[in-house]
Amino acid sequence: MRISLLKAFTYAADGLWTHWGGRRRIEARQVSRLRRLVERARRDSPLFGSLYADLPASDKIDFADLPVTRKPDLMDGFDDWLTIRSLSLEKARAHLSDMDNVGVPVGDVAVFQTSGTSGEPAVIVLSPAFVEYYFGIMMARFERYHWAMIRDLRNRGVRVTITGGNGHFAGNGFNRLVQNVNPRLARGLGLTFVEAEQPIDRLVEKLNAIPDVAWIVTYPSMLNILVQEKEAGRLRIEPALFSTGGETLTSDLQARALRTFPSLTYGIADFYGCTECLALSFTCSQGRKHLNEDWVILEAVDEAMQPVADGTLSDTVLLTVLANEVQPFIRYDLGDCVRFHTDTCPCGSPFRSFDVEGRQATLVRVGNVSLSPLVFDLEHEQARRVQLVQTGQRAFEVRIQLVEGVAEGPVFDAVIESVERVFHDNGLGNVTINASEALPEFTASGKFHEVVPLHGAELRFSKPSNF
Repeated sequence: MRISLLKAFTYAADGLWTHWGGRRRIEARQVSRLRRLVERARRDSPLFGSLYADLPASDKIDFADLPVTRKPDLMDGFDDWLTIRSLSLEKARAHLSDMDNVGVPVGDVAVFQTSGTSGEPAVIVLSPAFVEYYFGIMMARFERYHWAMIRDLRNRGVRVTITGGNGHFAGNGFNRLVQNVNPRLARGLGLTFVEAEQPIDRLVEKLNAIPDVAWIVTYPSMLNILVQEKEAGRLRIEPALFSTGGETLTSDLQARALRTFPSLTYGIADFYGCTECLALSFTCSQGRKHLNEDWVILEAVDEAMQPVADGTLSDTVLLTVLANEVQPFIRYDLGDCVRFHTDTCPCGSPFRSFDVEGRQATLVRVGNVSLSPLVFDLEHEQARRVQLVQTGQRAFEVRIQLVEGVAEGPVFDAVIESVERVFHDNGLGNVTINASEALPEFTASGKFHEVVPLHGAELRFSKPSNF
């Protein structure tokens, strides 16, 4: 697998040209690329060839007439899904089963897997062209503000990525891929990786040992842990920027992090993407998320898969990735809840902007009531981590990692009382909440979910760390 920087710059130039052309050029590029993707999928993917068999010619298809696709169905037909015939699911899984292969291509493609938040992990296949697109399109979306910021951050110190290290996930795997196929580019990016799954004391020790940490890229759940460690005086780093993604960044956590880290000259940049489409959006100088519409289609829809108006929160979104012709994602149910803005962003970008409210998969369902994990206040001053795990329709357990030397009884009692109050306030009775001897656990991708719904609790966690 080879990555051409020249081709990446070609994507950047095309992205700039599209930006300068405004909405008209964006929509024209989107239509032409969609037709090319649909035609390639029909011709070279047996799965999509069968799926689209009764539809009109590719240049006459109404986009809304294309069927919605979902991860379980696509994974069941994986061997007929790709437009290349050289990679079977068996071969991909054999590659993913070996941790020595993280970031190592399989022939001319890279293979990753999703975290499996909403069910079985998906196997994601990226071509060199997609990797070139990733770097090129992000360069194209940079404003002068971003270029000046990056120059300043490089002068200040190093960039550290804190994500899962126990699997072939994009957070760690993509960095390693770049190091493997283009070491020069990796050196230019200044990539330093720290595993999220390790004990907090060791994580803090490693971060404190890195001279001049200028920029940290991580999940919001890890940002929350870093904030707590900084408040307790154990974490000494003074970064100028946090970049977060992969989870919902709440306004409360953002405000708290800004108070706790006065060194954050550039604040917190929250990105929205997924393993299926790493360069799905970009964050502008005003802090808004903008969709890369010349290469991505994101439909905000209701439960019936019908479009919702701008300003309305969707039940889910349908993702179409125009930049990946090897593994077509067309009207793919991503499960996220988004709301497109109704006004033009002050930054002046012609690309639509939106907010992400979370994932359907993170909701806690008790009877007919659905609760956001954000309604639970699980922090306690005598606990390093607290986790609420749903083990049955009306059964939960609380897992706590205590501060050293603290008696567990009062802490468990306080947390359980807080959780019971949430259920009571939402009209939910007959809910059992027990204290667990188990320690809080990370997901396999290195995320830490304070609240784990029943469908998430059934998923495989990473091996518990020895806290």
